[in-house]
Amino acid sequence: MNPNVESFYDPATFTLSYVVYDRDGGRAAIVDPVLDFDPASARTSTVSADRVLGFIRGHGLTVDWILETHAHADHLTAAAYLKRETGAKVAIGRGITQVQARFKALFGLEPEFATDGRQFDRLFADGDTFAVGALEARVVATPGHTDDSLTYVIGDAAFVGDTVFAPETGTARADFPGGDARKLYHSIRRLFDLPAYTRLFLCHDYPPAERQARAQSSLDEQRRRNVHVGGDADEEAFVQMRTARDATLPAPKLILPALQVNIRAGELPPPDANGIRYLRLPIDQLGGSK
Repeated sequence: MNPNVESFYDPATFTLSYVVYDRDGGRAAIVDPVLDFDPASARTSTVSADRVLGFIRGHGLTVDWILETHAHADHLTAAAYLKRETGAKVAIGRGITQVQARFKALFGLEPEFATDGRQFDRLFADGDTFAVGALEARVVATPGHTDDSLTYVIGDAAFVGDTVFAPETGTARADFPGGDARKLYHSIRRLFDLPAYTRLFLCHDYPPAERQARAQSSLDEQRRRNVHVGGDADEEAFVQMRTARDATLPAPKLILPALQVNIRAGELPPPDANGIRYLRLPIDQLGGSK
């Protein structure tokens, strides 16, 4: 059985979120939801997540899972809000524990912050299986962009996170702490070994002016046309290209607030004694010359 998939595009962060479901009135999963965040005022809102909820309620769906492909650096997750609204379980890859340990140290988080992934309801490993109603799903570990990157294969649909983008855009960067261009290359090759009919659903699209954002790609066009790994691109060429390109890229605009929230499964940091929640900004630690 193959899933129904509804996409939601957030132009502020170029992020694609999804509702994956077996039938109207059936069961569903939400993939990579967005919590809106204004960096100038540090205000959050749930406009994007409420669009997702509106679709779910309009189709009479019961949400079993909120699936994170990784701890995102370019948007804040609405997983905690949607969990409260739906009762769904929040899942991510087991590699989140490495991400948590690394960024607890960078941000100087409170001693009580646990780095064993307990903030999430399920930590998936490569090859794990689960169900979304009548839909069979399995997990493919696709590290390289981050330690915890996963692809969720649900029927004929694969939700690939940041592993690949639209063919003319290429692939994810691999220069974040824990990133590895060589691992990313092998992860992409694992995706290319999926059945030819697999629909690839992207986590981001950065469309040129002449087209709308696109949510879906195919294995065939990725294999043939992806500007970074298509055709006969080999591992060494990819690693050299990715390393050189990443050295020119600025840090994502929301990386510092996003990671502090996303490693908590979407919960905001605990309030200080004055009742206010704060985000921390480590100075001269990300981006720039090494």
